[in-house]
Amino acid sequence: MKMKLLLATLAVTVTPSLALAMGCGFGHEKTDTVAMSCAEGSVYSADTQNCVPITTG
Repeated sequence: MKMKLLLATLAVTVTPSLALAMGCGFGHEKTDTVAMSCAEGSVYSADTQNCVPITTG
């Protein structure tokens, strides 16, 4: 009886942690996250993996 209770408690405790381990980053690529943090007037370049100024013309 104690073993079943221990295993059930462990399963109930660990399951939500595993579900949350995916976090809000699931389905997003690195470029999505970095692009949101570029300063105004710049855009993320996948080639350089950095923010670069927007050029016109």
